Amino acid sequence: MFGTILLSVTALMAAYVFWRMGSVPWLGSLHWSARTGLGLFAWLVVAGGRTLGRSNAGFWAFGLETAGMALLVILFLSFLLLLAVDLITAWGWLLPNIAPLLRGLALTTALLLSGLALVQGLRAPVVTGYEVVMEGLPPELDGTVVAGMSDLHLGRQLDPDWLEARVAQVAALEPDMIVLLGDILEGRSDGLDQFLPAMRKLRAPLGTYAVLGNHDNHGRTEANQELLVRGGCTVLINRAESPTPGLVVAGIEDLTTHARRGKANNPLAEALAHRPDGATILLSHTPLRLPEAASYGVGLMLSGHTHGGQVWPFGLLLRLRYPLIEGEEKFGPMTAIVCRGTGLWGPRMRLWSPGEILKITLRSK
Repeated sequence: MFGTILLSVTALMAAYVFWRMGSVPWLGSLHWSARTGLGLFAWLVVAGGRTLGRSNAGFWAFGLETAGMALLVILFLSFLLLLAVDLITAWGWLLPNIAPLLRGLALTTALLLSGLALVQGLRAPVVTGYEVVMEGLPPELDGTVVAGMSDLHLGRQLDPDWLEARVAQVAALEPDMIVLLGDILEGRSDGLDQFLPAMRKLRAPLGTYAVLGNHDNHGRTEANQELLVRGGCTVLINRAESPTPGLVVAGIEDLTTHARRGKANNPLAEALAHRPDGATILLSHTPLRLPEAASYGVGLMLSGHTHGGQVWPFGLLLRLRYPLIEGEEKFGPMTAIVCRGTGLWGPRMRLWSPGEILKITLRSK
């Protein structure tokens, strides 16, 4: 269903962009048939990249997937800016002499923003630091450092060398605990065992904990969970553990997958109702049901999933669905932090939403 919607929307965007190109002064000489052919080619690249990219068909499939996802962003930004110009000028009825130039400026700006997004997407994630005061945290645990990564999407697009670099970034933080907040593996990818050597280097005195995201559940949930365990992670699915007296780490299944499958259980209740005593950190891939988590006495909730929008202005749409898409916010006594994602999904592009690794210092009240 998602693929059908995506390719339908892409077709509409391509049709609009290449239609409006005909009214741009330096592109108006292109015959309508040439613009139609270019629009169809653009759609085929996106469609082919999505279809073949999911087939693990080798280097050419990888290249086509990469090109298709980048082209999708270019089409999206071009469509958005062209539509904005047309709305402002009433499709040229207002400012008829200037509107064609504004459309040309819109297309040029879309290309420049796409280039910037590519540069930002290829950069290493930044480290974002937080200090969180937790009710009930023993004084001897004051200063405990938790390093967090989400949305690594390890697979075809992000390889073991990329993961090795992220492991080095985390190690430099000298964390007491490491948490992986879901979408660690791109579930339909083959050859994921190649990531095991790097994963086994993610070590911290209080352990490495992980929860599954919606992409970890694509096609091979049990195999992906087993791979994480082999990589040295403690995978928490609706349960809690105490890595040291006075501190509890709980994790729940992905809430979007849970809802899609129509399951009747309450993951929060299962994980939190009978947990050990101590200040509680909750790992939930999707930032949903935050007030409910706070009602269970959670002190810190860590999530990912949103990528912070990844490419502006997707974040504006995400805010309609999620109460928090990046950064920190208080929900009663609970602090919630949403990671923008350490890796990427789809295009290797980010616009105004750099990838990040979390460094959270826990403070005793």
